[in-house]
Order: sequence, then C-alpha cells, then structure tokens
Amino acid sequence: MAKSWSAAQAKKFAREVRLGKPYYFVYDVARNRAPYEDSKLYSEVVFTGRAAFTGNPCTDSGYSAHTLCLNYGPIYDEPPVGMRNVAGPGPQVGAPLGEDHSAYLDEAEIRGMEKLARQGSVPGARRCRGRRA
Repeated sequence: MAKSWSAAQAKKFAREVRLGKPYYFVYDVARNRAPYEDSKLYSEVVFTGRAAFTGNPCTDSGYSAHTLCLNYGPIYDEPPVGMRNVAGPGPQVGAPLGEDHSAYLDEAEIRGMEKLARQGSVPGARRCRGRRA
C-alpha cells in the first residue's frame, strides 16, 4: 500500500524522506487549456542532497522536501495507479494511417511549400506589420 503525506504533514515528510528514492505528486490539468490531455498527471521527484543551513532534503532544482509537500502535496511513495507520467508521451488523438496509405504531393503543393521555405529563410521577410515606435 502506498504511503502518502498531505500538505499538513510537510514537516513529517521532510523528516522521513530518503535520499535517492523517487516520490510522486499529482497535477490537475486544466481541460480548457489542454482538451486532449488527461485530467490528472503525476510527476516524479528525487531528493539528491540536503540544504546547507536547514539540512532539509532537496532536489537538484532546489526544492526542499518541506516546500514541495506544502505546494504540491499530497506526496506519494509509489506512482499512482492508472495515471500517466507528465514526462511521458501524450495521448494519440488520431489513428495511424497504416502502411497501405500513400500520400503524394501535387505540383501546386510543392511550389507552395518551397515558397514558404524561401520566405522563412530570407532575413527581414517576417517583419512586424504593427505600429512602429
């Protein structure tokens, strides 16, 4: 059974953390910003050292165990079941086309793509068309 620490147990979590062991916390994803994303994702964090003055376990990015638990708690010692890691690949929205599918570009599409490539590589071709100061 997975052990968890709520934000109210941040001090207890900081005392019980073992260096080098992964811990997990859950993100709530805004569906209006990412409609094809899962509603909850988890992230993994590993505490690799200790803070200089307080001695609290901390990550490579500088988060102490106490602060991480307060801001992102609850913290779990095992990955949540049935949930995807935020660092993993996203869900596939469309289906693969298959090996029997072949798509050929006609001359107009090729000319259009070459034109876009030329415009993108010319310095000054993409200028701001807004008001100049």
